[in-house]
Amino acid sequence: MMNIPTPQTRFEAAYGALRDSIVDGTLAPGTHIVQEEIAARIGVSRQPIQQALALLKSQGLLVESGARGLYVAELNPSETRARFQVRAALEQVAVREASLRAVTDPDLAEAIRSEGEAILAKGEELVATEQFKEAVTEDIAFHSFLCRVSGNHLLQPTLEVHWLYIRRVMIAVVLFADRGPLVWKEHRGVLDAVCGGRAEEAAARIATHIYGSGGALATALERMSR
Repeated sequence: MMNIPTPQTRFEAAYGALRDSIVDGTLAPGTHIVQEEIAARIGVSRQPIQQALALLKSQGLLVESGARGLYVAELNPSETRARFQVRAALEQVAVREASLRAVTDPDLAEAIRSEGEAILAKGEELVATEQFKEAVTEDIAFHSFLCRVSGNHLLQPTLEVHWLYIRRVMIAVVLFADRGPLVWKEHRGVLDAVCGGRAEEAAARIATHIYGSGGALATALERMSR
């Protein structure tokens, strides 16, 4: 039986293609979005493109400039710092809760350790082999993992819209903010504290890590704009 695309799948395809093109930099900041060109490139009609553009605008990946239409949102240092402040607050909740769960359940602590170590090993290998964009994916996977093992089901969806912006920044400045080995060393420190049930240490480590990363990325954006 043939799989005939439905309006929902056409929308999902259009949204996914546009989102990924913006996040990975194929559609650079400031790019003017012309619906007809996008529809022809993706191979769908204008209606799913319009739906996708509306969602991307609500997520802050596109901005409207009067009668001139939609443009890919710029990346800027102040927005980057603000997003990382939100991250720091929410991820401190995540690691505190994960630590408290680990200290009362040794089996869970071991499971967190095992899964976390697998992500760390992959991320460290990607940095060592200079696969920086792929390392960004693992970086986000590690932080998403921390939210998941916290047991608080609201953390990950709350952070999701910020991850889109943060991933854009991380990819855009990956060669300007040389923090690869340090990032994964800090990740390991956070994981050790969580698995050891040291909630306040884990929270302090994740805050230091996130503020350090956010500051480095914001500074890199400033350097790129000069």
